[in-house]
Amino acid sequence: MRFKQLIGAAALACTALVTALPAQAADYKSEYKLSIVVGTNFPWGQGAVIWSDLVRERTNGRINIKVYPGTSLVQGDQTREFTAIRQGVIDMAIGSTINWSPQVKELNIFSLPFLMPDYPAIDALTQGKVGEDLFGILSKKGVVPLAWGENGYRQLSNSAREVKTPEDVKGMKLRVVGSPLYIDIYTALGANPTQMSWADAQPALASGAVDGQENPLSIYAGAKLYDVGQKFLSLWNYVADPLVFVVNQDVWNSWTPADQKIVREAAIEAGRQEIVIARKGVTNTDDSLLKEIESHGVKVTVLSPEQIGAFAKATQPVFDKWAKQIGPDLVKQAQADIAKR
Repeated sequence: MRFKQLIGAAALACTALVTALPAQAADYKSEYKLSIVVGTNFPWGQGAVIWSDLVRERTNGRINIKVYPGTSLVQGDQTREFTAIRQGVIDMAIGSTINWSPQVKELNIFSLPFLMPDYPAIDALTQGKVGEDLFGILSKKGVVPLAWGENGYRQLSNSAREVKTPEDVKGMKLRVVGSPLYIDIYTALGANPTQMSWADAQPALASGAVDGQENPLSIYAGAKLYDVGQKFLSLWNYVADPLVFVVNQDVWNSWTPADQKIVREAAIEAGRQEIVIARKGVTNTDDSLLKEIESHGVKVTVLSPEQIGAFAKATQPVFDKWAKQIGPDLVKQAQADIAKR
């Protein structure tokens, strides 16, 4: 009799435990794949770790996220990442607006040359009407956008010479990301742009197959590009690369509303922390990263407003061409918001 009572009590306890679990929790995956392009030592990757840790902690392990760096889920081809998210091959991602722009043309707005001169200009777009509109567009493409992060302003490095004018770029073979807009920008400057993945870029720089590349300072320093001949670095803030925290639509719908709220709030918090990390050491009040780069024998050239103006003039036809493709109304909204920043 005593044994039956114990069995009955255990059954009731199990029933109570199951009842206490959130609805659908039993249907959750044991692991959710989170894709990023770079390693977890970069600000971008640190943001992914922060997000996954916050979600795991706040859901008591119901949503277990594993970070997959190097776009390893799509064999290193970052231009395939967005399609893979929509197809469900990837569950979640913190993606580059540049890499996703071939599938979402409006994301090219951040790559319009010399549109955003400073960090308040970036914030005016991502945290304003333009950011809301872009999230609306992304929401119709099979993903749920949750928050903004930041890869940073993209600066130009090379192994050949100091770059201060458009003429200095002519003839250079430069690695660029897989976006036609970047081919147009560097073609307008007289360079020889070559598209290749980040995985292929570093060996190409080391071998001298390409003369230079453009990336945020955090990528330049984190990848130690000064060790592969990139001894000339020009700071010109010609484009920026915001990041987007997203979840596949079907994955999102499989979670309870309470867990959706947790994941969204964790993404927003992780995005804010990641932006702080990405901007560290590269501002007027904190140039520690620049000094660290210079300590490796790198010639850092900060372009003056007049010098930047010459590059902007040379690439104005590219700006005008792509503004039409992105959407004139969206571009006008961006320009208005930047002017009011």
